[in-house]
Amino acid sequence: MKNSFLIVLAVLALGIGVLFTLHRGGTGGSEGGRTLTVYCAAGLKQPVAAIAARYREEFGTEIQLQYGGTGTLLSQIALARRGDLFIAADGAAIQSALDKKRVQEVIPLVRQYPVVAVANGNPKNIATFDDLLRDDVGVAVGNPEAASIGKATQRAAGDRWEALAAKVAVMKPTVTDIATDLRIGAVDAAIVWNSTVPQFPESEAVRLPEFDAESDVVNVGVLTVSKNPAAALRFARYLAAPEKGGAVFSEDGFDTIPGDTWAEKPDLVLYSGGVNRPAVEKILTEFTEREGVTVTTVFNGCGILCTAMQAMQDANDPKFPDAYFACDLCFVPPVAEHFPEAFLLTETDIGIVTRKDSPHDIRNLADLARDGLKVGLCNQQQSTLGFMTQGILRSTGLEQSIRKNVVVEVPTADFLINQMRAGALDAAIVYRVNALLQSEHLNFIPIDHEGAKAVQPFAVRADSPRHQLAKRLEAHFRAHREAFEDAGFHWRGEEAPVKSADIALPPWLKPAKDR
Repeated sequence: MKNSFLIVLAVLALGIGVLFTLHRGGTGGSEGGRTLTVYCAAGLKQPVAAIAARYREEFGTEIQLQYGGTGTLLSQIALARRGDLFIAADGAAIQSALDKKRVQEVIPLVRQYPVVAVANGNPKNIATFDDLLRDDVGVAVGNPEAASIGKATQRAAGDRWEALAAKVAVMKPTVTDIATDLRIGAVDAAIVWNSTVPQFPESEAVRLPEFDAESDVVNVGVLTVSKNPAAALRFARYLAAPEKGGAVFSEDGFDTIPGDTWAEKPDLVLYSGGVNRPAVEKILTEFTEREGVTVTTVFNGCGILCTAMQAMQDANDPKFPDAYFACDLCFVPPVAEHFPEAFLLTETDIGIVTRKDSPHDIRNLADLARDGLKVGLCNQQQSTLGFMTQGILRSTGLEQSIRKNVVVEVPTADFLINQMRAGALDAAIVYRVNALLQSEHLNFIPIDHEGAKAVQPFAVRADSPRHQLAKRLEAHFRAHREAFEDAGFHWRGEEAPVKSADIALPPWLKPAKDR
């Protein structure tokens, strides 16, 4: 697939992209004058307030911030049933919100871990966990029922939690309350997030090994009750973007998790094998409207798509796909460098399609070798189906006898279905999902061969500047099992991802020299 002929072919095929490329627009754009309500963990107040102010200046959107302990905010969200975003100080809280369907999309922002904050110079010489239990040391901790830092402290303390809780001077609902107690001298030590300490210049951090295992991620989640998820998601992307919110978090001493490169209305490029098109078009429309983005979709044979990627060479090309939805696993290895991991989503059979009024009694693969038949196949170099069909024919010994009847080879199976309906062919080899679209007029006969099924993997480009957006598209697809099953696919979306480098071709698909 790397020879110059195929490169030219791929470029030409994509040059006719108007036939295969769809531009979908969401409802993004400036929502000047709108107000977003954000429930924010108190420890994030300083950077989030600064980011919200910048966002308001740029887009005219008011951000109403409600601060509190993460646990307290979760309860408020459940009771209020209104709002747009939830910024949680720990992953467990976001997972709880997901499980209870309080939030839908989640974007990571920063990492943090507990430390012991002490006054500059560490006057009480606190160096170990046992020092916190000394009679001469007053300690402030977070309430585990209200604050994420309290839960993290409780987990880190283990069987010493009761002893610590029994002697603490104060137990507060937010991490900022605890740090404030240290600042005013009410306590000698406060167990806070490492990111809290830079916000209180009078203090310094003592790191304890017991707390290192409690490293956690601050996430922003879009509430399911949000009246304007596109606007909420845009602010969430702004919070995470390295050159926007990420820069503010870094200035405040946070360990940031780089988000997508900022764009007011991002454009995601999706390459997809033609077989997936009937199932994904409606799902993509829902995704773009909710996200307020566009998705440029290029549907074609996977051989053409892979060759086009190889021809581009530079993954920084704006036309290089952010995500790739192949017709089968066998066309992932050629681009494994860019797509190192793939999620299996669906599966479909490969079989023979004939017209219901056909005078030919075609029942199996060998029948396609009968004299006088007009047979259609997909091209083995341009498409996954053609490549797999070639392997099946070769392994059954029927390649030469059937190929004498082949009158057309095309990049995708939908062309074969059209020619079947027009009466130009007596039979064709297609996917089951292709035949289902015309089940009133066409019969589908499964091929009895272990290779007569294709598994559709979805992969996100590792270095995509829209990596998080592409991962949300993957999650969106996985949340719409019924749409794929309605289109005739067998669902496999619950399986673990596979490493692209570990995908091995079965013997019937390998070149003769490698068999």
